[in-house]
Amino acid sequence: MVYLPLPGGKWQLFCLIVTNSVSMAHFGYDQGVFAGALISADFLETFPETKDPRISGITSSCFSLGAFFGCLAAFLLGDRLGRKKSVFVGLVVNIIGAVLQIAAYHLPQMIVGRLFNGFGMGITSSTCPVFMAETSPSRIRGKLVIIGSLCNTVGFCIANWMSYALFDNNGPFQWRFPLAFQLVFPIIVLAFLPLTVESPRWLLLRERFEAARAALGRVRGTTHNLDDKDLNDDLVSIQKALEKEQAVRVPMRDALLCRDPSRNIRRLLLSCGTQLMQQFSGVNALGYYLPTLLIESVGVSSSYARLLAAANASLYLGAALSCLFLIDLVGRRKLMMYGSIATGSCYLIAAVTLREAILHPEQKVALGKVTVAMFFLYYFCYGTSFAKVPWVYNSEINSLGWRTRGAAAATATNWMCGFVIVQFTKVGVDNLGWGFYLLFAGFCWSFLPIVFLFYPETSRRTLEDMDEIFKHNFSIFVFKDKALTQRSRPQELIEAERRCIVEALESTQEAPGA
Repeated sequence: MVYLPLPGGKWQLFCLIVTNSVSMAHFGYDQGVFAGALISADFLETFPETKDPRISGITSSCFSLGAFFGCLAAFLLGDRLGRKKSVFVGLVVNIIGAVLQIAAYHLPQMIVGRLFNGFGMGITSSTCPVFMAETSPSRIRGKLVIIGSLCNTVGFCIANWMSYALFDNNGPFQWRFPLAFQLVFPIIVLAFLPLTVESPRWLLLRERFEAARAALGRVRGTTHNLDDKDLNDDLVSIQKALEKEQAVRVPMRDALLCRDPSRNIRRLLLSCGTQLMQQFSGVNALGYYLPTLLIESVGVSSSYARLLAAANASLYLGAALSCLFLIDLVGRRKLMMYGSIATGSCYLIAAVTLREAILHPEQKVALGKVTVAMFFLYYFCYGTSFAKVPWVYNSEINSLGWRTRGAAAATATNWMCGFVIVQFTKVGVDNLGWGFYLLFAGFCWSFLPIVFLFYPETSRRTLEDMDEIFKHNFSIFVFKDKALTQRSRPQELIEAERRCIVEALESTQEAPGA
């Protein structure tokens, strides 16, 4: 095996950021690219079956179904393969799926290609945020994970503007080139992935202490001094947290029956809940079908629908950029609660204006503009809340031993819910009309009490702090405890970390031969 000389310090962090960010940009691009294909004349001529809303739905949503099974693969194999190998496997499967789609002339091949594409995306989308979180300094972890999620929005924006730019081309290039452009992302990641270190926390999980020290040293830029006090304190803190977790580890049956001191099932359910909320806020209903919805619900032309979708994607990117600064400034809980109220209100107003347009056709143009404005405002509110917070939250909330499983389960929830939403959006709009949007308003508003009652704050906590929180707080309700809901790191967690380091150092000094 050939070992590459790995960069350290800022360059190592740069390689990790590129690997995570471009993978997530690929994720966002794949979410947006098919919306343009579905309204391309040549695509509809090549695959006439997709004119049926049910066939169109399964062609779009099979990507999410494949991603769901990719997440299950990450759940079962992620801790065996490690973070780097898992990402590599996902990229290879992604490339296979993209090639099958590019070369497709029959619908079954297109569907198989999207299933493969989704399977690979399921692996990378559940692994990359964990990989980034486990290698990031705690003080900037939220921002770095958000950068990856922000690049997801960049990819979505690129897909929509590409769809608009190719509108005048009525041939196969209009949809085959955007599908082929998918290959750019995995090629970039494959160039940087070998230069990254493996996750120090995963290495400790596999009992490779010296490798973990070297990896953490490279990330911190202290490879010249692996005896650095701060480096070793961090390593000892992680190791001690892992030992405590292993000491109280219980069989899966006991974990499912809530007899686990680390509350792993509760933590997993909380992380899955954020992803369910993200999808049932209806973002993929708009993401996959916005041009179609603008044409059929609002009544705009095909070219104008593409332009509006691209402009909306740019607004979404700006909102996501704002979230980069808000995520640690405001905290995870408050952003999710604000997102619940704001997105639900946008859907309500959109539903009312669509209904009024039916009752008062003479005002359809003016009411249509209000509906479009609500779709735009929805994306801004979503972009500053549920678009990014769930990805950060599920990479923080789970314990070290369950972090890959938790992220995979949460991402699988995201994809399965996305499959359900995308599969039935077209049919729902055709049958319910304006009532379809009212349904999502109810979903969004229901998230407010859920977050308020059950979700602890994870901002400005170390990953090891989360173990302390769940070991010493037995109630599922968190709203009464200020330490669980405040943005700043509670003093008791700081003191617990100091005690942990002191205990670890004392046990090392007392060990024979120390």
